[in-house]
Amino acid sequence: MPSADTAASTLAVAWWIWPAALFAVTLLLGIVAVIAGIGGGVLFVPIVAGFFPFHLDFVRGAGLLLALAGTLAAGPVLLRSGMANLRLAMPLALAGSAASLAGAMVGLAAPANILQTALGITVIAVALLIWRVKPSQATGIEESDPLGAMLRLVGRFDDPAAGGRVDWRTNHTPVGLMVFAVIGFLGGVFGLGAGFANVPALNLLMGAPLKVAVGSSGLIISIVNSSAAWVYINSGAVLPIIVVPSILGIMLGSRIGARLLRTTPAATVRRLIIATMLLAGARALLRGLGIWN
Repeated sequence: MPSADTAASTLAVAWWIWPAALFAVTLLLGIVAVIAGIGGGVLFVPIVAGFFPFHLDFVRGAGLLLALAGTLAAGPVLLRSGMANLRLAMPLALAGSAASLAGAMVGLAAPANILQTALGITVIAVALLIWRVKPSQATGIEESDPLGAMLRLVGRFDDPAAGGRVDWRTNHTPVGLMVFAVIGFLGGVFGLGAGFANVPALNLLMGAPLKVAVGSSGLIISIVNSSAAWVYINSGAVLPIIVVPSILGIMLGSRIGARLLRTTPAATVRRLIIATMLLAGARALLRGLGIWN
């Protein structure tokens, strides 16, 4: 757990520089995250932890609240459009929430250098995952597995691009629950918004249409991050001077990114994000190993 001396030394040089820099960085993160279709939290934690002089606990607490703010803002719109499905999100979010509580407690108890090293390895692995995995454009599967049928993980939504209404159902539900528990645990440990992992799990593993996977991922993040965030808040690992400019920057950047989405090549931004995550992951890894402090 970071001490008061750590926070004081961070802000001693010129306190207003760090909030201003955070706002500028998160503004850019919000723009590229929307265009590339990933959560801002997965970029925020490794970049801020690697290049800002804040203790990792404060960065992870801010990362959870940052990802939570964006998903809560988008949730009602996604539900009304049918792109997010509450029946699909709830059992997966329940598994992820229980695991995220454990992950948050493990993350706050672990030494900072071990967490930095693990964060670097995880972020590099996520960058490689984004590079290798291509989304499936399938619109659902014909038959559910027994658990999915019992939970009624089915639905429909209007898709103008497909020219009509799309009926869908999921599969591999038991494996999906275990995968979301692992995702929730990692999200709690590192303070990452897990959209990068939720969408491939829903789309590629469970067979949900891509638009339903993206929309439901936001609901799952909002529930899972709410659980982990309380652990950080209760432990005093949330500083308003870090959280407030970060949330303002990411939300403003997201609005700009939504406007640029139609004209900006997503593939170009995707390559930029992969390069940025590899750099930030390497920085966190070297910092955790004591090679580059």
